[in-house]
Amino acid sequence: MRRRRGSLPIRPRRAPTARTGTVIVLIGINDIQLPDDRMCGADRDDPSVTAERLIAGHRTLIRAAHVRGVGTVGATLLPWSGSANWTAEGEAIRDEVNEWIRAGGEYDAVADFDRALDPEGTGRLPDGLHMGDHLHPSPAGYRAMADAIDLDTLS
Repeated sequence: MRRRRGSLPIRPRRAPTARTGTVIVLIGINDIQLPDDRMCGADRDDPSVTAERLIAGHRTLIRAAHVRGVGTVGATLLPWSGSANWTAEGEAIRDEVNEWIRAGGEYDAVADFDRALDPEGTGRLPDGLHMGDHLHPSPAGYRAMADAIDLDTLS
């Protein structure tokens, strides 16, 4: 099976490289929101992005980290409603991946960036927490994300 260059399923071959410590894994929203991005190799014969494929990629990262003695913190995918590439289908994938990250029990810990940035559950980054594109956090958004990390999970 050919895999998209730059997409989650092949990243575990290159990462993580650390031998101790903890990694925070926040990955997948670009795979969801840019399914036809030529830079990710969508011109290849590749299956569509699904929650199952993203979760399989997360599991590969977790295994690779644990083999190296590295702890893993799974970060939920950020809200993105209102951004240029938002779709209901993509939102359903994000919701399924986030639920798995929260309840799957495979990460050593969870940083719930979704709820930190969108405590009301609107699926949208509130004004002031994004850079004007409803996708990328502003400095205040990054502060909210940092505050959502339990520092004890990083030791």
